[in-house]
Amino acid sequence: MKVISVIGSGTMGNGIAHTFALSGFKVNIIDLSNDKITEALSNINRNLDRQEQKGIITKIQQTNTLLNIEGFTQLETGVKESDLVIEAATE
Repeated sequence: MKVISVIGSGTMGNGIAHTFALSGFKVNIIDLSNDKITEALSNINRNLDRQEQKGIITKIQQTNTLLNIEGFTQLETGVKESDLVIEAATE
């Protein structure tokens, strides 16, 4: 398994994406707008900053984690190469 897609970039979605990306997986975050995806990436980066400041991860791990995440607004494109799809969309 190499590519994980997470549908929904809210609290649960970005937390799931963060965990998989930190573990070395390529992660596709899929949401309705680029603004939502940008917000999710900002939240993930902020959480990674906290982990780095506490010595839980290194700066290199933080950078690599962010590089492992790509955002999509089209479902079909975001899941195309995925080995696993996780639905975490707002109800």
